[in-house]
Amino acid sequence: MAKVEVISSCIIRIAGSNANPISRLDLTPWDLQLLPLDPIQKGLLFHISPQSQQTLIDHLKSSLSRTLEFFPPLAGRLASTAHDDGTISFFLNCNNAGAEFVHAVAVETSVSDISEPKRIPKILASFFPQNSLPNWDGVSKPLLAVQVTELVDGVFIACTANHVVVDGISFWHFVNSWSEISRGFATISKTPVFKRDVDVKRPFRLPRLEQDPSRCSAPPLLLERVFHFSKQTLSKLKARANSEAATDKISSLQALSAHLWRSVWRCRFLDDQRCQEAPFVMLVGGRARIPLPEGYFGNAVMGAKTTVSAAELVHEGIGHAAMKINEMVAQQTREAIIKQMEDWAVNPTFLRKGGLAVVITSSPRHNVYGNDFGWGKPLAVRSGPGQKSDGKMTLFPAAETGGIDVEVCLAPETLRAIEGDAEFIEAFTV
Repeated sequence: MAKVEVISSCIIRIAGSNANPISRLDLTPWDLQLLPLDPIQKGLLFHISPQSQQTLIDHLKSSLSRTLEFFPPLAGRLASTAHDDGTISFFLNCNNAGAEFVHAVAVETSVSDISEPKRIPKILASFFPQNSLPNWDGVSKPLLAVQVTELVDGVFIACTANHVVVDGISFWHFVNSWSEISRGFATISKTPVFKRDVDVKRPFRLPRLEQDPSRCSAPPLLLERVFHFSKQTLSKLKARANSEAATDKISSLQALSAHLWRSVWRCRFLDDQRCQEAPFVMLVGGRARIPLPEGYFGNAVMGAKTTVSAAELVHEGIGHAAMKINEMVAQQTREAIIKQMEDWAVNPTFLRKGGLAVVITSSPRHNVYGNDFGWGKPLAVRSGPGQKSDGKMTLFPAAETGGIDVEVCLAPETLRAIEGDAEFIEAFTV
């Protein structure tokens, strides 16, 4: 049976002098609400000749150290202050405690073993560092951990980044910058902005955080698979959704999300649709809505939710579901976002994973396939085991322009049902 062997582990610190040093960074409600969740885990698969792998590890360590000069928060730690009233405050200490770098080898695993199977192989979870750690462990654990796993004919570069420090846009901003430095750039093309301009009183005093009970029990059995939707398929879904809803407002992403939402619930409860609620959650970006400066580094997303009955969802068609999503997204105005942050400051709450909602995460707009570290573009992108729940959909851009790859995480019986569902199969490309 194939396995992963850890060769070495070390701490990578900022080597040079940062041109714009920061020592402390206050955290926003967007950041703090993620404390109990898992970090962001994304990785890239590359084909590399064995000769290239010999010097690859030292090169990646060196380029990571240089990249951290531009991203000092990722080399720091979370810091906490306990108050006499039983509350606790958190901030980001940019103390250059360092990021973790793990070198591993999967001696019996090839690139095709990861990229070709229809189902995501279980060994992939061991390609990611810092599994099963909540974000609040960042007070003692590195906020960034990288694992480079050598394969028979390639390499997998996985990053685990504390979600209190970054969202998807900031995560890929860092990875994009690292790939630039790795392939010889003297500086990065987009400078991160750490200033917090949103006017909400802080620091925030939070209730004591308690361990999520689900972390103490055996995780549910889930299966994962990547489904590819071509540009042509997305255009057809968009046209169908707009036609059914008699509008032109529905985007390709909203149409695809509606298709996924309907498909999951159609296959979850084949025999009893009448009384089941079918919640849907999508992460909506706040950068353009506030607006925030280009390069804003941190979290700037909020979860938007809508719910209909499963019977209504399935029987009314894709246009009805897509309009529900469209209306939900339209409600995420600047005023609504600011009010959400102000309300959170008065009554802090935390996000938890689980439940049966269909949750759309990540974005097909992230620059994934532009990450050339010096030996060519990646062959595929995959996410790690963190934050996985029944109904989570992770969206990535496809390798070809205009397409979207959806990493689907579902209970085994639901995934098997979707794989045999004629309406779903018609809309994706194998």
